[in-house]
Amino acid sequence: MSTNPLAQLSANGVSIWLDDLSRSRIVSGNLKDLIANRSVCGVTTNPTIFAGALAKGEGYQAQVAELAAAGADATSAIFAITTKDVADACDIFAGVYASSNGFDGRVSIEVEPGLANDAAGTIKQAKELFAAVNRENVMIKIPATKPGLAAITAVIAEGISVNVTLIFSLARYREVIAAYIEGVKLAKANGHDISKIHSVASFFVSRVDTEIDKRLEAAGKPELKSKAALANARLAYEVFEQEFATAEWAELATAGANVQRPLMASTGVKDPNLLDTLYVTELVAPELVNTMPEKTMEAVYDHGVIPAASITNNYENAREVLAAVAAAGVSLDEATQLLEEEGVEKFIVSWGELVDTVDAALKAAK
Repeated sequence: MSTNPLAQLSANGVSIWLDDLSRSRIVSGNLKDLIANRSVCGVTTNPTIFAGALAKGEGYQAQVAELAAAGADATSAIFAITTKDVADACDIFAGVYASSNGFDGRVSIEVEPGLANDAAGTIKQAKELFAAVNRENVMIKIPATKPGLAAITAVIAEGISVNVTLIFSLARYREVIAAYIEGVKLAKANGHDISKIHSVASFFVSRVDTEIDKRLEAAGKPELKSKAALANARLAYEVFEQEFATAEWAELATAGANVQRPLMASTGVKDPNLLDTLYVTELVAPELVNTMPEKTMEAVYDHGVIPAASITNNYENAREVLAAVAAAGVSLDEATQLLEEEGVEKFIVSWGELVDTVDAALKAAK
């Protein structure tokens, strides 16, 4: 039995998903290697990741030339290119998907970020992405904006598995879980096999510290820095435990429903003074997913020290940290709302870069 830190993390209940995808990873065999040697059991993507992959151009030239010859515009070309990558990655993870009974072996693809405040547009594109990838183990990423909540319910009700992204606050997380549970109830009423529906709720970590630490520095409380993100994420896991321990949920679980697992996202440290494995080793609990950039994953593999648990034994400390932050005059609610808005905006900017990159590639291929 392998005893490397990533294998230990996996043994302690955390599913390791890679926060990156490119065609070169797929065709080179790198993705298969990560499954075999790094305990990777899923992949998440977003517009920034695809913008980076397509800017490098590795492995995309033939498809771009084909799309250019067919007269495709940038938006339809992006749809074709990204759904092909995701479908191929889904095939690579098919064995993991089967052996984990659908919990892992998942590949996520995001709706266009410009639809973040358009529930109807999100629902429409989620269905289109699901149909185009045409793999049971795909997850459609939908941001946890207010309009996104209605879209999450509607898409789950169609029997489609969803990765809810850009969650920053505990209050919004409770709303996300409620949206999921409502979707499962509707899916059951619609005659879908609810045992096939899975969801994760992506709770963002490092960006919380970046924003809160800036405010703590301004408030003259530097001693509280680099603590809020972990406290917030740990209390999110407590919310998960509470919301899936109700009589209402027990009834759905008896009918075959799966819990919506909490996923820790944005787990690469932004502050160079912090330990590079911080947002992984300090967030260990059963039924958790941690989606890591490769750099963070390799750091954990190289020198991560994995505890048996580091969330459920820290709830009181987490509450104390957030109380101290509030006492310093720093509003977590205000910060997390700003982070949600900025998160959507950053993905819109990345989407624009992606469109420009593909547009240039299509013109060059003609």
